[in-house]
Amino acid sequence: MEKCYKFRIYPDSTQEMLMQRTFGCCRFVFNRYLALRMDKYKTDKSTFNYNACSADLTILKNELDWLKEVDSIALQSTLRDLDTAYQNFFRRVKQGGAPGFPRFKSKHNHRKSYKSKRVGNNIAVFADAVKLPKLGAVRCAVSKQVEGRILSATVSQNPSGKYFVSVCCTEVEIPQYKSTNAVIGLDMGLKDFAITSDGNVFENHRHLKKSEKKLAKLQRQLSRKTKGSNNRSKARVKVAVQHERVANQRNDSLHKLSTQLVKNYDVICVETLKPKNMMRNHRLAKSISDASWGEFVRQLEYKCEWQHKVIVRVDAFFPSSQICNVCGNRNPETKDLGVRSWFCAKCGTEHDRDINAAKNILNEGLRLLA
Repeated sequence: MEKCYKFRIYPDSTQEMLMQRTFGCCRFVFNRYLALRMDKYKTDKSTFNYNACSADLTILKNELDWLKEVDSIALQSTLRDLDTAYQNFFRRVKQGGAPGFPRFKSKHNHRKSYKSKRVGNNIAVFADAVKLPKLGAVRCAVSKQVEGRILSATVSQNPSGKYFVSVCCTEVEIPQYKSTNAVIGLDMGLKDFAITSDGNVFENHRHLKKSEKKLAKLQRQLSRKTKGSNNRSKARVKVAVQHERVANQRNDSLHKLSTQLVKNYDVICVETLKPKNMMRNHRLAKSISDASWGEFVRQLEYKCEWQHKVIVRVDAFFPSSQICNVCGNRNPETKDLGVRSWFCAKCGTEHDRDINAAKNILNEGLRLLA
């Protein structure tokens, strides 16, 4: 089993300078070979593949000595990222989706990262430091023991200026939860984040909405600063720190809820939502984005895989809110989202809209599983 451990690192001035140089070199390599591939296609309708770009990079290093100062594997990983971006582009075109052609990396993008693979003992994690290629031992807040065999390490800097390292390991033994033989259906919403078929309701914390006033104040302060000034840079960091705080609050609540559900249930049935399409409703777009249903389901999926439990996705067009979970009668009036409770015309059962939907999702999930 593979697992990543992410820690914050505290480089000294020399290490920070080398990291920034590596970010810049990776950006230069990505943009250079993206431009070459585009020009090659315009000229004779052909392209450079990864091997051709890698061979050309070796020649380029002899011309530009400053490319030799940084981690060579980081530059190779950048070429692989470019090749993957091209493959994803052609795959989406073939499937008829949004193309998403690779874009040039900007110097002013405040999210930066590069990846290094383990070769010998060039990557290692100690009690209070992590050893990285070219950087040596970097002071690190190691919050948990790293298990398994290290494959690679990704160094990143977020918009607030903090540095992190993500260590990818394989052959990791994941502690297993006890089997409960319990099953559950989940109905996702905005009024409440999740409603279970057991009748439990989990609150939608609305972290972004609670911080909107403070963010608006910080954004106003940023807009008044002169472009290119140090004061504007400081104001930008304040905005980034507040956004980071909101993201951390959201991730913390999602991880706690997903872990709780995986621990208590062996089969979890969820509806397949399409947030991208739902966000076309501009009145609800911010609330849908703040809820982060997609990230929540992603966490459920990999945690279920770790624990050898089952997650079942119910089709997005399954009318879970319209069907009576007792007799199966369908009530089209519940298409109106304002209808929060209703009586079944056939069996007379009173239904709470969300709990009824969760029970229908559970029944459909168990049917698909069978």
